[in-house]
Amino acid sequence: MERTTIDLWVGIFVTAGLIGLLVLALKVGNASSVSVSDGYAITAQFDNIGGLKVRAPVKSAGVVVGRVEGIGFDNQSLRAKVTMRIDKRYEFPKDSSVSILTSGLLGDQFIGIDGGSDAELLGDGDRVRLTQSAIVLEKVIGQFLYGKAAEGGARN
Repeated sequence: MERTTIDLWVGIFVTAGLIGLLVLALKVGNASSVSVSDGYAITAQFDNIGGLKVRAPVKSAGVVVGRVEGIGFDNQSLRAKVTMRIDKRYEFPKDSSVSILTSGLLGDQFIGIDGGSDAELLGDGDRVRLTQSAIVLEKVIGQFLYGKAAEGGARN
């Protein structure tokens, strides 16, 4: 009887651990967040999207207002095309700008929307023209090192 009781408690702890891992996976994967399927889609083109992923949050003033719905490549402009679905509760002027930002030093990337001042609002299928691409750390470090090397060569 004692062995059966121990096996029961081990089973309970293993089950609780698996449930905890499932909840953690849903939180990390943004799968537990509210769906914005009843919103409107907007697109933007970027020179570089870095590590941006589908389902990444779209934020304005720190508030999640939508999600990245799709990422593709435009053969005509040779730029990345990002489609975002914005919740219908949030309205942004047509001259708003979008940027790819990083949460924390090594965190995930998200899109930030800064509202403009135009009287017309973005609607379903509209394109945001003012964009700022992701900062690629390797490029910044490379430019810094190249600048230091050029500076050292100029002294000699």
